[in-house]
Amino acid sequence: MNDTTPEIAKIVRERLLARSGAERVKMGSQMFMMARQMLLDSFPPGLSDIEIKRRLCERLYGDEVDVEGFVANLKAKEKL
Repeated sequence: MNDTTPEIAKIVRERLLARSGAERVKMGSQMFMMARQMLLDSFPPGLSDIEIKRRLCERLYGDEVDVEGFVANLKAKEKL
């Protein structure tokens, strides 16, 4: 869904591109960290570290990542 008029979208894009690359990277990082924190806040308390990472992986990356492989890797590292 996009409820932004083309004129406003053009202004927003121009303002974004007027920023330096470092500023844009910082903005993206801040947005990601805010989204991550919102996800963490939605999880029930008392989850293990691995379960938290599993849920984050599922919610952030969906089908793009082999979640079970990711969890198996975490468990293997935990045994080291």
